[in-house]
Order: sequence, then structure tokens, then C-alpha cells
Amino acid sequence: MIEEPYRWVEAIANRREYIEAQLASGSPIAALGYRDGILFLTLGQRRQKIFEIYDRIAMGAIGHPGDIERLRMAAIELASTEGFTRSAADVSLRRLVHYSLSPVMKSAFEQVYGAPYLARMLFGEVGKRPEEEYDGEITTTGATFAQARQDFAVLSGTQQSREQMESFLKADHAPDASFETALRSALDAWSIGHMTLQTSDAKELPERAAVTKYRQEHLANTQIEAGILERDASRAICYRPLSDTELRHLISD
Repeated sequence: MIEEPYRWVEAIANRREYIEAQLASGSPIAALGYRDGILFLTLGQRRQKIFEIYDRIAMGAIGHPGDIERLRMAAIELASTEGFTRSAADVSLRRLVHYSLSPVMKSAFEQVYGAPYLARMLFGEVGKRPEEEYDGEITTTGATFAQARQDFAVLSGTQQSREQMESFLKADHAPDASFETALRSALDAWSIGHMTLQTSDAKELPERAAVTKYRQEHLANTQIEAGILERDASRAICYRPLSDTELRHLISD
């Protein structure tokens, strides 16, 4: 009996390592607040990674498609139930993340004899004003809860990749940027994150020319997947998917 707590802790550590290894190749996702809303963006050719959840809420995710779908449906159901029993205005991303989804994922992770969720998710909620927006991360962009940045958030397969993307956006991105500027920043952040996934010793941000070249090479062979949450008081549904075609002509080097 004395060994049981140790075995449980060891099993939890092994699960964490397993999950990290499974997610390590996930294509990065950048979510940037801009003048008129929030932009979600990634590049890829296969599975969808950006989704609408509720009127003012969107989600980006990497991981196993089955687990992403289960968690996506759970988020939609929880948000819809809250909106039906109360009102759409009462559906809060903070409540959804902290009090609904987090317990579900924590319970699955701690049940060492069952399969954990292989998914990492990023949520965004658009507000009537930029200061009301929430990035939906349990761990925010390097800040305490009281100091959490709300103008961008990123998701990637490794901590190193995520930190490189955050370092770039802290210096490059402004919350009052135009959509075109936010689009270019998101593409560069994705490029930096993806470049970092290919190496294990990246300590400094790559040169701008190297980032531009990497972005051009991947745009030639992959599709842009993007969606926006528009800050428009006249519309109840704020989410709008963006096609690769309509974004291409906005990109300039």
C-alpha cells in the first residue's frame, strides 16, 4: 500500500509525457485581436482545426481528431444549454473553460486506466470592446491571471514553439491593428512556430528574411485555414470562416 501513491504519480507523469509526445507535431494556431475582432489562423492541408462554438466564441485545436470532436461537441452542448436555460448573453467563455471543460479533461487525465484526451485547445470570445475579450487559456501568455494579455494567444505542439510565437507577437502585434496587419502577423507567427517544431535548439527568433521565405514556401503547398469573430453589434452570430482564396490577395511581403 505504501507504494500506491508513488505508482499513481509515476503513471500521471507517464501520461503527461505520452500526451506531449503525441501533440508535438501539431500545426501551430495563432489567435490575434485586431481593431474589429479576433482572427484565428493556421496552415494545413488535411483536418479542420478552427471551429465556431457559440455566438461570440470560437475554438482552435490540435491533437487526435476524435478527441477534438468530442471536446468540441461538449463545448457546444454546454454553451447551448447555458444559453437556453438563461440567455445567450449569459454564455461566458470563462465559465465554459474553467467550470465546465476543465473538470472533464482533468477527470479523464487522472483516470490512469483509461485513455486521456489527446487534444490541446485555444478558445476566443469577442466582446463589444477589445478590453472585454478573453483568450480562453488556463495558462495565459506568460502572465498572471490579473496581468493576462488579451490581445493574442497561440497554440503549438511544444512549449518551445509556443514561446517563440509569443515572443514574436509581443514585439510585433498591436491590439488596434488592421485586419491585413493582423493577418500578416498571424502568418509570421505560424511560420516561426512551425520552424521551431523542426529543430530542438532554437533559442532566438529567426531573421525576418528567413521567416518570410519559410512562409512563402509553405503557402505554395498548403491552405490557409482562418476564421474571425467580428465585433459587430448588429449581428448575433459573430463567427465567420474565411476561405484561402479571399485571404491570398491580402498577403503582401
